[in-house]
Amino acid sequence: MLVGCVWKAVLRFRADALTSLTSRYQERRESSRRKQQRTVSIIVSTPESSFRISCIKRYLYSSAKMATSSPSLEEDESLRGCEVFVQKYNIQQILKECIVNLCIAKPERPMKFLREHFEKLEKEESKQFLARQKSNSQSDSHDEISPPPLNPVVKARRRRGGVSAEVYTEEDAVSYVRKVIPKDYKTMTALAKAISKNVLFVHLDDNERSDIFDAMFPVTHIAGETVIQQGDEGDNFYVIDQGEVDVYVNGEWVTSIGEGGSFGELALIYGTPRAATVKAKTDLKLWGIDRDSYRRILMGSTLRKRKMYEEFLSKVSILESLEKWERLTVADALEPVQFEDGEKIVVQGEPGDDFFIITE
Repeated sequence: MLVGCVWKAVLRFRADALTSLTSRYQERRESSRRKQQRTVSIIVSTPESSFRISCIKRYLYSSAKMATSSPSLEEDESLRGCEVFVQKYNIQQILKECIVNLCIAKPERPMKFLREHFEKLEKEESKQFLARQKSNSQSDSHDEISPPPLNPVVKARRRRGGVSAEVYTEEDAVSYVRKVIPKDYKTMTALAKAISKNVLFVHLDDNERSDIFDAMFPVTHIAGETVIQQGDEGDNFYVIDQGEVDVYVNGEWVTSIGEGGSFGELALIYGTPRAATVKAKTDLKLWGIDRDSYRRILMGSTLRKRKMYEEFLSKVSILESLEKWERLTVADALEPVQFEDGEKIVVQGEPGDDFFIITE
């Protein structure tokens, strides 16, 4: 048992993946002098207590292994350039959101869905480019000394009527001012229950959920009012606190949703047109959150975790050969897992393939 220890969480690695990764790094550095591949074995044990755990799963770790298999300096430099490119254009976040969209829609033709998704992103990027050109042209014609800096989030709010696929930057996350709208314990509990199985919220940790709940704002409607209209661009996701709504598609009633229900989650990913009309069946009290707040909160949290995990990884002796950008690749694959007090994490004598680092 841990006695008087403030660290209560761990990071978990697959031992076989770690062994292979270390071996490849040693091979890369020793290949000029010998061809024999080196291997590393580790035995890991951890105390049993109340833990919050972040883990790297075997299939996620493979991406880091692939990125470190090249023995040549030229290819190593090429990999660094690739990492810089991915970070510069926020490729990882774009692909992550694309996968979430795919899982929500579950289309019969996934490739068609993906093609249309990226076509929408390309159109949005073209609009931003043309808007910047137009702005620069107008500035030149008025002999302005320098054009004002463009804020991608503000621009996105002015553009309506199309699919909004804003790309948020690290500066956007840092500049976000945390919103706190007071709520009682009953409301917080109801919100937690309402989103507990929603695909856009199940991966959040306690701090992220708390920030999301704090940012949610109250919305009221009287019976008969339209909450969202089919075909309109969506901005907000709603949780029903009190009352009931009717859902219509192409003018036909489809279903009703009562207290604790939710609707409009696709609006948190991008401003796709609403797929249905939702009307208040009774007087309503809703809690809503907008896309901008949701995405900034998650991006800010991701950056904080990335920095913390990278620091932990840098202190693991068996990972000393990893360069910083490679540790960041590993850090991005970490996933939080919880263990209750007294729950067994590893058992002596049983086959083990997990490596743990205490983080909290």
